[in-house]
Amino acid sequence: MTVAQMDDEIQYAQAVTRVLVVDDHTTFAELLADALDAKPDFECVGTAATGAAALDLAVRTNPDVVVMDIQLGAESGLSITRRIREAVPQAIIVVVSAHLDPSWVAKASQAGASAFAPKSGSLTEMLTILRDAKHGGMLVAPSIYEVVLPSQPQPELIGKLTAQETNVLSLMGKGAKVEEIARILDISVNTCRGYVKTIHLKLGARTQLEAVVKAQRLGLIDVSNDR
Repeated sequence: MTVAQMDDEIQYAQAVTRVLVVDDHTTFAELLADALDAKPDFECVGTAATGAAALDLAVRTNPDVVVMDIQLGAESGLSITRRIREAVPQAIIVVVSAHLDPSWVAKASQAGASAFAPKSGSLTEMLTILRDAKHGGMLVAPSIYEVVLPSQPQPELIGKLTAQETNVLSLMGKGAKVEEIARILDISVNTCRGYVKTIHLKLGARTQLEAVVKAQRLGLIDVSNDR
């Protein structure tokens, strides 16, 4: 374990996040449940393989976070996400999928999810997503960027730029690097990188410069006074 990972473990060790895992692939669900229970800041409150079981467990266990597979056999995980958000509105939904098409991120966001993570990602990445996902945003796992990003802004996601994402974007427009942005906003560098990646996705950008240029064109930031 690296020093940064140790710092993350210490940072989150005080609060226990209760997680419900919804996935019809038993092996994935059980492995993730065991991994969560092995961490001091997580507790798996149960696993479900169907929409009905997921809704029942969510109501009975009142989890902090629900890990939701995007497809449960013939059922849509996004449809179940909407139902859980109605029944347990305080629960944060993290959608997981074997599909790495960025368009699924928009669909998950529209369904009420707060984060998106590919199943092919690492456990460390998954735990980071579960720790950092918050209501009102759309956190995207960095490994989703292993696929080709859309070249055009995603209107349905731009409208959901959070206040913190806007802060990060504004500082990017002033030429600040990730480490400097993290220090100014008093967040971890890893969390800041997550915000930058999410901004890239929403703007259809591949670099920080491209993101800033597109943000200016869309009227999201104004850096004219900083030149």
